[in-house]
Amino acid sequence: MSAASAILPPATLGMLGGGQLGRFFVAAAHEMGYRVWVLDPDSNSPAGRIAERHFCTAYDDYAALDEFAAGCAAITTEFENVPAATLDYLAKFAPVRPAAAAVAVCQNRLAEKTFLRDHGLPHGPFIAVNGEDDLKKAPAALFPAILKVARFGYDGKGQANVANIDEALLAFARFQGEHCVLEQRLPLDQELSVVLARDGEGRIATFPVGENQHTNGILDITIVPARAAADLRREAEAIAGCIAEKLGYIGTLGVEFFVSGGRLLVNEMAPRPHNSGHYTLDACVTDQFVQQLRALCGLPLGEARAHSAAVMVNLLGDLWYDGAHYREPDWSRLYAVPNLKLHLYGKHHARPGRKMGHFTVIGDDVEAARQTALAARRAIGIAD
Repeated sequence: MSAASAILPPATLGMLGGGQLGRFFVAAAHEMGYRVWVLDPDSNSPAGRIAERHFCTAYDDYAALDEFAAGCAAITTEFENVPAATLDYLAKFAPVRPAAAAVAVCQNRLAEKTFLRDHGLPHGPFIAVNGEDDLKKAPAALFPAILKVARFGYDGKGQANVANIDEALLAFARFQGEHCVLEQRLPLDQELSVVLARDGEGRIATFPVGENQHTNGILDITIVPARAAADLRREAEAIAGCIAEKLGYIGTLGVEFFVSGGRLLVNEMAPRPHNSGHYTLDACVTDQFVQQLRALCGLPLGEARAHSAAVMVNLLGDLWYDGAHYREPDWSRLYAVPNLKLHLYGKHHARPGRKMGHFTVIGDDVEAARQTALAARRAIGIAD
């Protein structure tokens, strides 16, 4: 898109999905002078509550989609499980970035693994599971493994650790016939992620590589810069850039990696801003949500350089419970830390495992930031 055809304020932009990622996008758009319409079926959508208009309806409500598209200069998403058919339909009326074809690859684990294999990108051993016979014929060397539903699984949902074929068959039965992927469970040295933005001209701006620590399948802590060798970080950035190029991707993209035996393997791709990229809000010249907006509107990408080391900590709904008692955490303990930035998402109700907010500690030294972040976690009741 040329500068002459860039979408400028006060245009109205469309956001499919209304969670915290959409809320940060709306806030960024407002700061830059844009209006935003959100389409999300949740009446308590955090993004919908601060947008100019909230279409509280299903993603396949075509009458609403017609009205939504008619009022938006361009449309994006914060949620990879928006049906690709919805994105395709909207693209008839307004630019949709990222495109449905790219989202479709990322929202289906089998399509994702096949994409990686077909493009010679590093990934762990896997097989497609469309029925019990596929599991019965699975090679013994694939076990122990993880059985994952091909669609709608995230944050550890829709997956089961299985030691052998019998356990895999039981797990497959629990998933009620959903198409699945069986992935070899690998010994992990580290988990890394790369968040980048790619514009319509193919230019890429890559944020510093993050080092991630998960608990029960949900991201707990991201450390930036990652405590990994420089050549490994460069390789991760190159692979992520290659993925964006092969997808013809426009927007902000997250790529998660396993490091196993010193080797980088792609785990998952997210066609949107990524939880591990939240540190960019406080530690980078341009954050991942502004980059999403810039790519959507055909504006030049911002500088992705980090000006500080950072450690981001997720705040899950468990923190709101003291046994069976529901109470608001004592945020004064976090506000007492001068280099800590707290972000609460405005969600209607806290549930165990639900992402309710995060905080980021920034500083000149990553280890000092990490120690401060760990102390802050303990101060509000998160056990090490």
